[in-house]
Amino acid sequence: MLFDKNVFPNLIALALVGLGLMLPGETGRLVYTVGLFALSGALTNWLAVHMLFERVPGLYGSGVIPNQFHNFKGAIHTLVMRDLFSPDSVARFIGGDGDSKAIDLEPVVRNLNMDDAFDQLVAVITASSFGGMLAMVGGEKALDPLRAPFKEKMGDFLVKTVSAPSFQENLRKQLGSVTASDDFSARISALVQARLDELTPQMVKEIVQRMIRQHLGWLVVWGAVFGGLIGLVSGLFLI
Repeated sequence: MLFDKNVFPNLIALALVGLGLMLPGETGRLVYTVGLFALSGALTNWLAVHMLFERVPGLYGSGVIPNQFHNFKGAIHTLVMRDLFSPDSVARFIGGDGDSKAIDLEPVVRNLNMDDAFDQLVAVITASSFGGMLAMVGGEKALDPLRAPFKEKMGDFLVKTVSAPSFQENLRKQLGSVTASDDFSARISALVQARLDELTPQMVKEIVQRMIRQHLGWLVVWGAVFGGLIGLVSGLFLI
């Protein structure tokens, strides 16, 4: 816990503030200024990361992920229907025997292009009150390292969804009664939407949180670093 990226930079900055108060003269003043600016940067970015996932009373724009969970679910629905149940895939399903065996969709899920879902998430983040702070550390490019773990975790989530007994049972029922691919697509779209409708804002928050929160901790680290550098420049040349 001590070396958590959300905690350690704040402790270091706070220690510099305390050290600056104890040191005499200009040296103490400079260390204090560096520590104070670093603490400001780290705390501000920590609060911004926290506000992505949690609603903070009185702070407009907090709770971005839970507030935008409808957009997130929409991106997943589009992804599944466009790639997992594409016309070619539907034709193969309809041409199958529709028996009671489980339909293995994992290979298809693993080959999905999940960049659109990630891009939708990035758009939600950058359009939020967090976007301004994100711009200070590289903007959307700062989130690129999250793309791979997001796609991996989203793949795991979709595999679990399409492998669920209730989903498999409904899918077999649709395969057994379908007469045209358009009809099948409409039914599957409704089935996918029904599964996604089971997601609550809290569940969406937890899914996204598991994917990216540990990586967003670097924003706290860099907030402390850049804040400290600004404090150093200010202490040397401006104060």
